Amino acid sequence: MARIKRAVNALKKRRKVFKLAKGYYGAKSKQYRAAKQQVMKSMAYAYVGRKLKKREYRQLWIARINAGARLCGLSYSRLIDGLKKAGVDVNRKVLADLAVNDMPAFEKLAETAKASLA
Repeated sequence: MARIKRAVNALKKRRKVFKLAKGYYGAKSKQYRAAKQQVMKSMAYAYVGRKLKKREYRQLWIARINAGARLCGLSYSRLIDGLKKAGVDVNRKVLADLAVNDMPAFEKLAETAKASLA
């Protein structure tokens, strides 16, 4: 039975790690062991970051909607409650965009929410 050597596969594996470690400071982009450790850590950070990004955007949208709602004489929670009772199904991303870029349309939605609360 023939002996299997890893020359080509090992080189491919190292090249893949070094490609991902490009731009890292010092040994982390030059030495395989340090590069491998940093790449693994970076990928873990990236995984967590993808989850955090969703959370942070939702916070931003809620802050923008709240600011717009207060200009219309409502709080964020009362606006959302009023829109739900009125049967208006608009997500927070769109509401935040309206609050920033199209205030007249946002004010109409706020009036709809106020009417359904009364």
